[in-house]
Amino acid sequence: MAEEWVNWSGSLRFTPGVVERPNNEEAVRQLVTQALEQKKKIRIAGAGHSSVPLVKTDQILVEQGKMNGVIAHDEETRRVKVLPGIHIAEIGEALVRRGLSMHNTGDVDFQRLAGAFGTGTHGSGIKLQNLPGMLTGCRLVDGRGRIREFTQENNPEMMNALRVSLGALGFFTELTIQTETARKFTREEYCTHIDTCMEHLDELINKNMMFDFYWYPRNDLVKLRLCNPEGEGMNKLSFAHKIKHEEGWLYQILPRDRKLKFDEMEYAIPYEAGPACFQEIRKRVKEKHRQYVAWRLFYRTIAADEGYLSPFHKRDSVTIAVLQNNVLEHERYFNDIEPIFRAYGGRPHWGKKFSLKAEELRPLYPKWDEFLQIRKEMDPEGVFLNEYLKEILGV
Repeated sequence: MAEEWVNWSGSLRFTPGVVERPNNEEAVRQLVTQALEQKKKIRIAGAGHSSVPLVKTDQILVEQGKMNGVIAHDEETRRVKVLPGIHIAEIGEALVRRGLSMHNTGDVDFQRLAGAFGTGTHGSGIKLQNLPGMLTGCRLVDGRGRIREFTQENNPEMMNALRVSLGALGFFTELTIQTETARKFTREEYCTHIDTCMEHLDELINKNMMFDFYWYPRNDLVKLRLCNPEGEGMNKLSFAHKIKHEEGWLYQILPRDRKLKFDEMEYAIPYEAGPACFQEIRKRVKEKHRQYVAWRLFYRTIAADEGYLSPFHKRDSVTIAVLQNNVLEHERYFNDIEPIFRAYGGRPHWGKKFSLKAEELRPLYPKWDEFLQIRKEMDPEGVFLNEYLKEILGV
């Protein structure tokens, strides 16, 4: 029996039957073949930042850490081939050495790239897609133990299913991502009142490449965070007090080191509904929850994409995240806020807390049935399914 596996926040704990750490594609293929023969299930662990039981299993847990690194890059197309276990922080540094950069990152950077793709991890920027939007090709081992290769040019619909696939279609052994030419960025943080922020919200979103804000329930103040290529964007806000200024490569200045741990629920709302949804949540928090919730709310924007299970499928979106210290009770708070998200057509972040099951999720995703058909073709025996995936996918 393996040791207990614990996620980042400590909210998910389980003991798998065995933990495997393959170091190449053939080792992955053999694991899947053996699981088929033994009628066992496999789940694939990233860095453990997710707080839902996507990887929970009492059978085979596979960690990706030994499949780590950059394989090759094409200078003309700026496409880069990497192994799935590379951390986002590691790939940021590796790309800059090649004069390249990802288009965006999330608020933290210790996730493994395949895990970040699998759950739809994103940053902020109304013209910037989530991180899986970079995926242009891949190699994987499917549920029959076959090595498969797909590209955006040859298999566009399959790629749309793979970009946010919850580890349900196979085990990625190689990822091809579209990068950009690296350039230096400026990151600035300001403080102001929430009413002032909302008055200037459209300007802040549309005049900066990357913008988000934190709202602090206890004092109704917000932290505005702007990130732009050097010399671009809004470089002076007359309505807010500057509290921080940084310059550097994007991977260096965008993510933040989170020493305090928390649980989180986040929903993607249609862009035009974002302000109204936020204001309703703000009102509810002030009326019922601020006495025990000191954690901020987080407001970001993301561009539409084509991913079948992407929360941003075919719609520009606002994401609103509610957070609570990981050692404090969060269920009463999250359960009270979730119906507000749902009333505005919200789709949950796959790696964060939510209560919806398949019958409630299916109407939110126009390509739901197509994804399930591809899942059945890629993994007919359900090698990559656990009980949680069966619940949320309705398999």
